[in-house]
Order: sequence, then C-alpha cells, then structure tokens
Amino acid sequence: MIQSSPEKGTVFNIQRYSIQDGPGIRSTVFVKGCPLRCLWCSNPESQNAWPEVAHRDSLCDKCGRCVASCELKAISLDNNEVHINRKLCNNCGKCVEICAPGALTVYGNEMSVEEVFKEIIKDIEYYRNSGGGVTASGGEPLGQPDFVTALFRRCRDAGIHTTLDTSGCASSGALEKVLPYTSLVLFDVKHSDNTVHQKWTGRSNKQIVRNLRLVGMKGTPLLVRVPLIPGVNNSVEELKSIASLAASCLKEPKINLLPYHRYGSGKYKMLDRKYRLEALVRQPDPEIQRAKEIVESTGINCEIVL
Repeated sequence: MIQSSPEKGTVFNIQRYSIQDGPGIRSTVFVKGCPLRCLWCSNPESQNAWPEVAHRDSLCDKCGRCVASCELKAISLDNNEVHINRKLCNNCGKCVEICAPGALTVYGNEMSVEEVFKEIIKDIEYYRNSGGGVTASGGEPLGQPDFVTALFRRCRDAGIHTTLDTSGCASSGALEKVLPYTSLVLFDVKHSDNTVHQKWTGRSNKQIVRNLRLVGMKGTPLLVRVPLIPGVNNSVEELKSIASLAASCLKEPKINLLPYHRYGSGKYKMLDRKYRLEALVRQPDPEIQRAKEIVESTGINCEIVL
C-alpha cells in the first residue's frame, strides 16, 4: 500500500478488550491490505488495501434509497435483493450515510496516528493492570510499515506494550522498521512447504521464512502461531515440520495452535465474494489436543488458543 503520510493509515477496526492478540487486555488495531489470499481467511474485509462498501442483507429493509443515492448507478434492487456492481462502485460511502437500518457499511477509514492513539489510550488502565497493550493486526500490518512504526513509537513513549501480529509476508525492510518499537511478535506460519503454501495462500513462503529467521536473529520475543486447518497443515508430518522450522529459527520456540473456525464466512457474502471452504468443519477437540501433543513431542512448548 502507498501511504499518503507516515502518520496516517487505513484502519478497518479497533477492537477494544481483546484477549487473544497478545498478553493481557489489549486494543487491536486492524489495518487494511494483505498480500495473502488464505482460503480460510476470517477477515476478508482486510484483504484489499482500500475502503470497501459491504451490505448485510439481514438488516436491509429494501427501501431503495441507496439505489437513488448512487450517482454511479453501482447499486440496484432486483427481485427484492440489493446488488452492488463492484466494477462501478468507488466506495464513496454516500449509500452508507443514507441507509437508516445500517445494512450498508464501509470497511476501512484513513486515520492518523493521533486519532488511533486517542482511542487506545482510553484503556490504558486495563493495559497496566493486566499486562496488556496494543496489537497491530490486519490484514498485514507490515503493509503499512510507516504508520505502524509511528503508532508503536507513540505507544512506547506512553509506556504501552506493543505486539505485531504478522504473516511475515512483507519486505525485510518493513519488518526491520517496525521491530525496534515492538515488544512481541505473533508470527503466523501456515505451512512449511513452499508449493503447498502457495496453493492455499496464493504466495510463496520463502520471504516469510526469511523474516521468521530475521526476528529470531534480532531477538525480539516471538510466538509462532499456526492456524490449524484440517486437510492442509494438521497432519503429523506437517506439524513436526513446522516445529522443526520454528526450532531452526528461534532459540526457545513457542507455538500456539489456532483451531479453524467459520466466524468470518458470512462477511464474504457482504462483499459479494464466495467462501471457498464451505464444506470444511472445525476439528473435534480430541484431534486438536492430539495436534498439540504432536508439537510437544518435538520438545517445543505448545498451547491451544481458542
């Protein structure tokens, strides 16, 4: 993403009282844009770097006011269904402003570091009392390295713990820019095999592995996080291979397993996209526990994060 200013970024959500994106109680700042297209992605609204209009049919009263408001005629109401022509829509948000029931929304707004900081500073007492802080997630936060660096520097100046939640799919230069202001890295590893990784995410894992080694070399505290996807990376061989990769990059590796879920599948329809893993279901708890035991059999500390 090309940033207009290092002090501004495109943010699609600031989630307060987050307890899964690092230690303690946190505020997670979700930035737009990601180079990966993981088929199981639970945040499809994070993938494109620009703001996007989304439509939730369950809230829509089919009044047609959005159709009349669109100068580009990108919205239509056919057979009692609202349709957005994504090729015509410029995501201006005029339809959102006129939508009384709130069926239309825009994912993504340009915000300055100070605007974001004003939101996250509201919970500073929670951070202090719980050992929490602020997490930059996405999307891929390293796609907006100047913005994340400026935000983390601002947090550090205020004594707030910072966590970078990254896929590692970014330039090493972007990573090196953010790391000096990062207290902890949550580093996603999807698959150890480059060919398989490319099949399921659309991108090679070679740069990702280089960046994993870079974090290990720099010595920034790091947790490897593995989204546990049935039929993709939950085999004995692959779990051991990921553990071996982590051990080769880090002195004291720790792995978190994130079991597959379908919480974000409904957002695909809101954005007129197809969720391609409709037939996939979450693994039973005994199988998830078995995956944990497989990783631990390699001598690496492993936890399940639900």
